[in-house]
Amino acid sequence: MAARPKAANRYYNGPPSDHFDGTLFFNPGGQPPARFADLLKWQFNGQRSKWPATNPSPFPQAKPPARVEGAGLTVTMVGHSTLLVQTAGLNILTDPVWSLRASPFSFVGPKRVNVPGIALADLPPIDLVLVSHNHYDHLDIATLKQLKARHDPLVMTPLGNDVLIVGAVPGMRLSAHDWGDRVDIGGVAVHVEPAHHWSARGTRDRRMALWAGFVIETPAGRIYFAGDTGFHNGINYRLMAHKHGGFRFAILPIGAYEPRWFMASQHQNPQEAVQGMTLCNAAYAAGCHWGTFQLTDEPIDEPARKLDEALEAEGLPRERFRALRPGEVWDVP
Repeated sequence: MAARPKAANRYYNGPPSDHFDGTLFFNPGGQPPARFADLLKWQFNGQRSKWPATNPSPFPQAKPPARVEGAGLTVTMVGHSTLLVQTAGLNILTDPVWSLRASPFSFVGPKRVNVPGIALADLPPIDLVLVSHNHYDHLDIATLKQLKARHDPLVMTPLGNDVLIVGAVPGMRLSAHDWGDRVDIGGVAVHVEPAHHWSARGTRDRRMALWAGFVIETPAGRIYFAGDTGFHNGINYRLMAHKHGGFRFAILPIGAYEPRWFMASQHQNPQEAVQGMTLCNAAYAAGCHWGTFQLTDEPIDEPARKLDEALEAEGLPRERFRALRPGEVWDVP
């Protein structure tokens, strides 16, 4: 648990580092989030695509097995950046959001257009939850409360997010870490790694909690969950390859990228995601962060189409990088 924060930062109080100035976190050599004036310019640009009110997945809700043992690796898409990863007898959830809206309010804000790919009641026992940062489409308090009541999992998250979670979900088992930290859990090792992004729950806590990706070392191979990230000239992908050697599987964001003048520094597009897959030496990848909540301007189906085009342009088979849809199950080779 993080030390009790000072008034200047309500979530974290620690020594300065190459990505923390003593009050706020930042992306080394990168870009901060856009200014409020830029946000208004984007919101009134008139270029937002119209999404359908509902966009059912072609896959039915999945009913996962209790466990996947040994070298098996089964991944099930729930929606947006929520995936169930089953391997080595462990059940892991990434950025779990089962709520109808990715918002601080139940009546307004981005509304999901497809039902979760697994009903909450059909989840197998959840051992570990990875929360990459505190934006509402990634850290959902209502879902964490239900997971606490049903499964009591361990939640791993970057610095500062533990203070936010424990205040809303008393008794939740939490493990908060800085970039570069390693934690051994149930026969696997989890590394907390850099991402190029930012954080905020409101207008007065911007960059007070850290954001991150995760690498999971398992007997079945290494898994990379990049969290939410801009491409950042491929710096973090090259770092992952250098540090970890390569991956059996990667979960990489492919959506919420238009307009590029506003989103490029914080959200990669499908072409950049394909570059990222090759730079980090991932054998297979799943595309997430698309098709469930409308956050940006691109059409609902464009990320999947652009992903296929990017793979074709690079001469890579489509089966290596799949834009997963809710309820889709992938037994990763």
